[in-house]
Order: sequence, then structure tokens, then C-alpha cells
Amino acid sequence: MSTVINVRNLNFSFDQDEQVLPVLKNMNIAIQKGEIVIMTGPSGSGKTTFLTIVGALRQAIEGSVEVLGQQLINSSEQTKVSIRQQTGYIFQQHNLLKSLTAQQNVSMTLEMFNDMSEKERLDRATDMLKAVGLGDRLDHKPDKLSGGERQRVSIARALAGRPKIVLADEPTASLDKQSGQEAVTILKHLAKESGASILLVTHDYRILDIADRVVELEDGMIRSN
Repeated sequence: MSTVINVRNLNFSFDQDEQVLPVLKNMNIAIQKGEIVIMTGPSGSGKTTFLTIVGALRQAIEGSVEVLGQQLINSSEQTKVSIRQQTGYIFQQHNLLKSLTAQQNVSMTLEMFNDMSEKERLDRATDMLKAVGLGDRLDHKPDKLSGGERQRVSIARALAGRPKIVLADEPTASLDKQSGQEAVTILKHLAKESGASILLVTHDYRILDIADRVVELEDGMIRSN
């Protein structure tokens, strides 16, 4: 089994009002291909910051963060773009465009792949929405979908590009127990089918059973690994 995320001695701080606020402190974690890891921890512990660094959305300068064999510390924009193209992102608030249908929201994320025609993107979006049980909602805009359905659209969008890594930030926070469990079960099933690794940060202890491993981030440090 190969390592897809390998973080060693990662430190990260924010500058605020001329003060340095440490957020991540000497973090070490490795995630394997196909592994589902859930990261828990109190608000302010650095979970989302860590996710954005691993997802090449935020630059870190101290330590080592290897993702899919590429070093992200002090990395070039080209390296970060390469990692983003191989990563699917799922956010708490869905971030769907209200003016677009479910199919259009999913197909839009495929525009980064220049070798796909518009028809191929729409066909892939249709297939992914069917896979998450929304084959009859292709033409529905977000305001015509329930919270659980909107999160399923975001799962379809994250997986449409056939990513090697899926990063999920509090994906069940706005859902009831049943909808949340359904969403993460679908995510687990589809990711396992494709061999993608999942790193999911959450406060929702109801979904821990989908994980291969649970780690806790507290005061910027991994408490269990």
C-alpha cells in the first residue's frame, strides 16, 4: 500500500495584530492509498487549516508535506495546481452555484480537464449524480433540493474528476442524522470503488464508523495516530 499523504514536522502560524499565533505544531501523519481517515478535535484546533494545506489551497513554509509524491512546502503554483486537479473537495456549505442545475454544478468542476468535451463532461456529471441517487434531479437547481440532496451533489462534484484524494470539511454539519449518515456512506462506497483516499474533518461523532482510522487534533498536535 502506497502513501499518498505524508506530513512530517509541519508547523504553521497566523500573523494577527503583530502577534504570531501557532496553529499547527510539529504535526506528523501519513495516509495510505484507499484509506479513510477522520480527524476530530475542538473548534480552533487547526483541522480546517491542515486540510487547506494538504489540499494545496494554503501555503506552508516549515516542515514537509508530500502529497501524491510532490512536496507542497514552498511549492510552485504549478505544483499546487497539479495537486488540486487530483483532489476532490467537499465543504460544509455545499458551495453550489444557485443559478446552475445539479448536472451543471457537477460538470463545471470538470472544465479543468481540457481533454474533455462539453458532452463528455455532462455525461460524466449525469453518471455521478445517478451514482449518488440523484438521477431524477439532474435539472433541479439547489433551491429545489433538500440539504441532504445538495450534499450529495457536492459529493458527486468532488468525485467526478476521479480524484486520488478526497478532502471533506464538516460535510454533515448542516444535516440531520439520517441524511448525514447516508451522505458519508455514499462517499465511502464511491471512494472505495475508485481507490481514492479520504481525509474528513468533523465534530460529528455519529459518522466515525465509516473510518479506517480516527485521529484527534488538539492544540495543533495529533493526539492519536
